Amino acid sequence: MALTDFIVSFLCVSAVSAKCITDIDNAKIDLEAYIDFKIPDINPRFRLHYHVTPPVGWMNDPNGFSYHDGEFHLFYQFYPYDSVWGPMHWGHVSSPDLVHWNQLPTALLPEKEQCFSGSAVSVGDTMTLMYTAHEVTDVEPFYNESQYLAFSDDGVYFYKYDGNPVLPAAPNGSPDFRDPKVWKYGNEWYVVLGSKTVDKRGRVLLYKSKDLKEWEFLSVLGESQGDMGYMWECPDFFELDGKFVLLMSPQGMQPEGDRYKNTFQNGYIIGSFDYESNEFHPEVEFQEMDYGHDFYAAQTAEHKGKRYVVAWFSMWEVPHPEDVDGWSGAMTIVRELKLIDDRIVMKPLEEMLELRHHTVMHGRLRPQEVTRLPQATELIVDGNIRQRIELFLQGVDGGGKVWVRWDPAAGNVVVDRGAGDIRQVEWSPIGTTTWRIFLDASSLELFCGEGEVVFSSRVYPLGGWKLTNLSRQSLKIEAYHLKRSVPA
Repeated sequence: MALTDFIVSFLCVSAVSAKCITDIDNAKIDLEAYIDFKIPDINPRFRLHYHVTPPVGWMNDPNGFSYHDGEFHLFYQFYPYDSVWGPMHWGHVSSPDLVHWNQLPTALLPEKEQCFSGSAVSVGDTMTLMYTAHEVTDVEPFYNESQYLAFSDDGVYFYKYDGNPVLPAAPNGSPDFRDPKVWKYGNEWYVVLGSKTVDKRGRVLLYKSKDLKEWEFLSVLGESQGDMGYMWECPDFFELDGKFVLLMSPQGMQPEGDRYKNTFQNGYIIGSFDYESNEFHPEVEFQEMDYGHDFYAAQTAEHKGKRYVVAWFSMWEVPHPEDVDGWSGAMTIVRELKLIDDRIVMKPLEEMLELRHHTVMHGRLRPQEVTRLPQATELIVDGNIRQRIELFLQGVDGGGKVWVRWDPAAGNVVVDRGAGDIRQVEWSPIGTTTWRIFLDASSLELFCGEGEVVFSSRVYPLGGWKLTNLSRQSLKIEAYHLKRSVPA
């Protein structure tokens, strides 16, 4: 069944007025028809096999990452009508296991407001979205941001709350007031929001509510002292292994050596928090969450005691080579989070093993030896880390290339896309020294050891991957062809 037919059927079933389909419902039907019409025009050369991507058009931040009524849900910033940023919608996928994903109809369409980022929670059988309404104004800075609610009785069709906005303005009047992340503690709801001070320092604000509609400002949960950027976007706040984590995306941080080299950053502060005082006390300073080129706006979800994270697998103000193919942007694979000592480690889900279709290689790759790999491949690499390790990955038919290196003298892992486009970080293994590399049609995700160092970088090879061992040592290689787990 096409999405268009599906949306017509559930809209009619869900209708509560004498008129079966409203104007906004018609707009949703038209949009799904447009998506169905445009999908055949997508060039598949860089289309990912097991990462969430938009069906057409543009994708950025993950939104509403949650578990509801037996399934995981992931929404995302979406502009369907071009492969560049435009008036924001909410795209929507669901999954039984965070690995296999189903495309669902677009959840939110802009009206007078653009539908910026937010989160999702379950209130009984109702799924509730809280998102930022970004509205253009006539007064400088020519926009305003407030918080809206939307509801769904079936997890698919959403309607906006008549009483919006539920949070009309930041306490200091800043127009930058966005990206609500909601959770429940006891009998009350809490939300963190990204904002800034009047002198342009990033901050995160904390509120609470009994009903998600009337909110009380509690505290400034965290704030830049002038060295951590002018705006803190996409905040998340959660307990992990006995500590509290403030996760956010600072804009405007200056590079410091190998750190903070992306356009904007994504990272976290570890500390303690008291629900009586509503104060967060940092204990470990800001750390980047992922050391690759393309990781932003990470959002977490909790289910059965496990904390998961997913991020936008791209970056602002950089080329997006897939945009000429009718789409742009992706999500990273979902990772499970653990707190070990003073840092978060990220590991691929066990369910990723289900994607292994067949073994491509299981043996040793000698120095200068070359092997070909499918577009969607999982690599497990073992070598002697007392010696240099270097892998060269390029397209069978040209296109993008990347070097992955371990330098024992410097103690650094390096991901190098050429022409000086390098990301690197010190690695001190806490257990295994194995690398696990997930390759897709236009991406690379490298997990070192127990996941204490992770790189997520977009790379655009043509015709599958060609792997060369540039090390002076033979490397033990396992390679598996991975099955598709997202819509083609």
